[in-house]
Amino acid sequence: MAMLLHTSYSSTSSSFLNDGFHSKLLHPKSRRQRLNPKSLKICTASWQELAGVLIFSAIPFTAVKAIANSPLGESLQRRMEDTKKVSLENSSKFKALSLKARNDSLWYGEGRPRWLGPIPYDYPAYLNGELPGDYGFDIAGLSKDSLALQKYFNFEILHARWAMLAAMGALIPEFLDLVGAFHFVEPVWWRVGYSKLQGDTLDYLGIPGFHLAGGQGVIVIAICQALLMVGPEYARYCGIEALEPLGIYLPGDINYPGGTLFDPLNLSKDPATFEELKVKEIKNGRLAMIAWVGFYTQAALTGKGPVQNLVDHISDPIHNNLISVLGSM
Repeated sequence: MAMLLHTSYSSTSSSFLNDGFHSKLLHPKSRRQRLNPKSLKICTASWQELAGVLIFSAIPFTAVKAIANSPLGESLQRRMEDTKKVSLENSSKFKALSLKARNDSLWYGEGRPRWLGPIPYDYPAYLNGELPGDYGFDIAGLSKDSLALQKYFNFEILHARWAMLAAMGALIPEFLDLVGAFHFVEPVWWRVGYSKLQGDTLDYLGIPGFHLAGGQGVIVIAICQALLMVGPEYARYCGIEALEPLGIYLPGDINYPGGTLFDPLNLSKDPATFEELKVKEIKNGRLAMIAWVGFYTQAALTGKGPVQNLVDHISDPIHNNLISVLGSM
């Protein structure tokens, strides 16, 4: 979202953020006064604008339902059924090869790396190395039940992917702005949402005048996001079969659907490479989730973006670090 929404400031709000933010941040009382709920622009749209935004947001989901129930949808379904049997056979063969690749891989099974390395430890027996990224870590015993383990793994994959996408959205605009390759009105990720609470207008992709719902209050934007996510979340809840009414057969599972739609580069062609990529994905996703804890902490303590904090630390690591920041508060 940070990369998509960039803000067009009024002179008053810009002056506040550029000249007075640090003093406000370090004095909670004055900060609370600034964020008086009565001053927040929650919903400024007329009913006509609100209706237009809601209809626009509902178009993707409505279009999918309309296609599925149309003659075109029926034709796509018949075509899929003609090739589904062969696809199922190929999928079964691929799953067998993937299982063999996991058994031969050093990242799966009993011989996989563990989170304590060579230190002796009684690792849980229910963590047997079948899932990618299983290092035997479950000190709270949350995954003793096999159904709970699969559920938590599904959630972890989902949040890991969102964290990686969000990290790109936070880092890329600020980096491009700092090197001068592209100018965003507001490149720092957290200030985008903050300025929205102040009633400013959001420009998508940093393009002036490209507002969509960006000129509305946070309630309207939240409703738009909810509507836009109805389709994907419904499909995730129903499973990969949810796309079959559109004539789309996915050979994989809920976490790794595969097919041209979700694997356009055909990265899963080789089973051994695919199983290794699963491990790399979850490792980078966990790193991204931890990175976001750092992004939040940096924003609260310094009022700067992660790229600027990194530049400041490299330029003067002795005076620009967590200990010095905490000591100056």
